[in-house]
Amino acid sequence: MKRSLIAAAFFCASLLAPSFASAQDVNALFRDWLVNDLWPQASANGVSAETFNGAFSGVKPNLKLPDLVMPGKEEQTPKVQHQAEFSSPGKYFAPNVVGGVTAGGRSRMARYKNVLAAVEKNYGVPAGIVLAIWGRESGFGNAKIPHNAIEVLGTKAFMSTRKDMFRAEILAALVMMQRGVPASAMKSSWAGALGQPQFLPTSYLRHAVDFDGDGADIWNSEADTLASIGNYLANHGWVRGRDWGFEVTVPESVSCALEGPDRGRKISDWAAMGIARVGGRPFPDHEARQEGYLMMPAGRYGPAFIVTPNFYVLKDYNESDLYALFVGHAADRMTYGDKSFVGGWGKVGGLYRSDVAAMQRGMERLGYDVGGADGLAGFKTRRSIGDWQAKNGRKPTCFPDAGIVAALR
Repeated sequence: MKRSLIAAAFFCASLLAPSFASAQDVNALFRDWLVNDLWPQASANGVSAETFNGAFSGVKPNLKLPDLVMPGKEEQTPKVQHQAEFSSPGKYFAPNVVGGVTAGGRSRMARYKNVLAAVEKNYGVPAGIVLAIWGRESGFGNAKIPHNAIEVLGTKAFMSTRKDMFRAEILAALVMMQRGVPASAMKSSWAGALGQPQFLPTSYLRHAVDFDGDGADIWNSEADTLASIGNYLANHGWVRGRDWGFEVTVPESVSCALEGPDRGRKISDWAAMGIARVGGRPFPDHEARQEGYLMMPAGRYGPAFIVTPNFYVLKDYNESDLYALFVGHAADRMTYGDKSFVGGWGKVGGLYRSDVAAMQRGMERLGYDVGGADGLAGFKTRRSIGDWQAKNGRKPTCFPDAGIVAALR
């Protein structure tokens, strides 16, 4: 259909100066963006005008979503904290949440025994891992997912801090609808994730699996949901037969700044340095011969782990050390029994993300690679803090606190 017909469907008001754009002005800018910017690329991807118009009928930017940049405004690291990494890592492992996923997964192991066995045979991913992701993402399909995915993805593609990423996602969502996914299925989280496994649209197109012969249905089919999770992990490099990781004790003689997937060594070598698996059990022989990585999500203020490449595959599912750790931990509890971490979480956190970002910018000025000044205390930030502390006569903790922020911002 010609552009004039699209434009008729999306009549745009005169554009006002974006520096003082109101919600009404933003809507006009959004409509212009749809017609002049998004539509040509959607059309090139095979999306019809009928699908495009139907998807965006009545849709306006949702200005209540996080991480938006109003037209004409400079991007700033927000003080509003939307993810657990912005506060104490220990909060991510609230007993009722871990216990709910563990109990829910264990109760489903027998119910979906055959499907889970087939998933592990096809993709190499153990039942506990698949169930933990399912439980964490959507409460085993019971969570309410209230948002209009087109509204969320369209808003974020237009005015979020990650426009390019969400542009790919809204285009993929339109392709899904063009291929027959009904509008009623396009309900998402505030981040635009869909269905029981909470796939972004690009992940649906790449990894969703039809495991019961009636189309890839991640909304209503448990078999398709479980297989799609397994397929996602396999496609991201899950290593069949390896664990995700082990809780360990790290002696003071081993620097917490050795953390990271780029500083791996044989697990037997970590053990020779004095790192021991909690509970006195040795590392399995097949793991000891292979590479592992130190992971200390709260630095010296929390539990420590030697993780395998599979940990970072879990992190691909949701870009968070704590998410990957939660999934591995819940899977272990489903499989081996309810045991909490031996190491306790210290009373850390309480910083605004903007505070951490200011600290990171200060470290960058000193030549440290913190992985970007994004306000997230990732492994590059944690180990850089440890290096800085050691060089300045402080006891390395490898985790931000108010004193470090004040010294480095």
